[in-house]
Amino acid sequence: MTRLQAAASVDEQVRSDPAQTTRIRGLIGACAGNLVEWFDFFVYAYTAIYFASAFFPSGDQTSQLLATAGVFAVGFFMRPLGGWLFGWIADTRGRKVSMIISVLMMSGGSLLIAILPTYDKIGALAPMLLVAARLMQGLSVGAEYGTGATYISEVATAGRRGFFGSFQYFTIISGQLLALLTVTALQYTLSPEDLKAWGWRIPFFIGALSAIVVVYLRRAMTETANKADMHRKDAGSIKGLARHKRAVLLVMAFTAGGSLYFYTFTTYMQKFLVVSAGMKPEVVSFTMTASLVCFMLFQPLFGLLADRLGVKNHMKLFAGLATLLVVPILYALQSVSSPIVAFGLIVSGLAIASFYTPVSGLVKADMFPPAVRALGVGLPYAIANASFGGTAEYTALWLRSAGIEQVFFFYVAALAGIAFIAAILMPDLRDHGYLDGDGAIEENVGFSR
Repeated sequence: MTRLQAAASVDEQVRSDPAQTTRIRGLIGACAGNLVEWFDFFVYAYTAIYFASAFFPSGDQTSQLLATAGVFAVGFFMRPLGGWLFGWIADTRGRKVSMIISVLMMSGGSLLIAILPTYDKIGALAPMLLVAARLMQGLSVGAEYGTGATYISEVATAGRRGFFGSFQYFTIISGQLLALLTVTALQYTLSPEDLKAWGWRIPFFIGALSAIVVVYLRRAMTETANKADMHRKDAGSIKGLARHKRAVLLVMAFTAGGSLYFYTFTTYMQKFLVVSAGMKPEVVSFTMTASLVCFMLFQPLFGLLADRLGVKNHMKLFAGLATLLVVPILYALQSVSSPIVAFGLIVSGLAIASFYTPVSGLVKADMFPPAVRALGVGLPYAIANASFGGTAEYTALWLRSAGIEQVFFFYVAALAGIAFIAAILMPDLRDHGYLDGDGAIEENVGFSR
């Protein structure tokens, strides 16, 4: 069979299966919005080195980056509110409504940053408005992750959930990669002076305008929430969520270790290689771009592997390897001088993360019933993500300024160790999850095949 015949056969199969077509359209809508949201969110991290002095003019480069990292972290602290509010909307009004509102809110935050006057124009009001924009974006991301993970897990079919779920982080990384590529392109087309003066605003305009396409795609998505579940008395409520304490604790443990590890090897790594290893920003951007391409391509492959090994085994592999290897990898990166060696070390770290990222949303969604699923995924995730993932850069830079940067390496390992304990205690979701099992999460601990 030729490639054209194979493609035609797949196309015919999709057209003859309306349910399959619906699932693919839903996945595209969810992932397109995910990509735009995370492009908008990560653009801030990658352009901060250029606009830091425009909003925080006093101090040296490290103190300015510390200030912008603090604002980056502030965005994370709106996530619990977003996880609660939009979890309630998704569980009581539908997943689609929640996801449309979230992408509009993210684009609004990006537009505000794009047109924001600097400190020399409006004084202290400039950093205050920057914080306000990040708060808006943080609220949106708190909505996007929980509802998106819920929707993708529900639109997928048994035995394929790991593969489908892998596209959530595939598009998170794609958004991050596109943000990095955009900044890299600007670095090669504009002078450093132009980038600091106005060039850093361009990616924020791009992100804001992209929301128009996403809203169109998401309007065509099929709702996965059941009306009977949405009309339950405890739907989307904290009271309903409180009945699932073990699941909440597991989500928080996985998120604390997984998010801290993820942000260490992605957003913070960009600054770590510049301020600690002494590499040039342009070289670092190229190295990180190549690393993220590999990381992105890992997602569906590791997602397929998760469908064979099971989520529990994947979580044990991620957390165990991260606990053992993150410290030596970061020590090696701290003194690296060769971009090729840096690339190899970063890809090694990201390969470990790839045991976690494809199943990150699935492992959380599978531990809650439909009536509180979006809230159960979004709120505990947002709390742990804000506390540990969102503060990764700030903590690392603060420890560096105190002369004890290496403490951060052991901090990441400790959180990965907690995630490993949680993975051991978690029931096998193939047997006891809500999506394909008996839903006995609260009754069973540490069961495995």
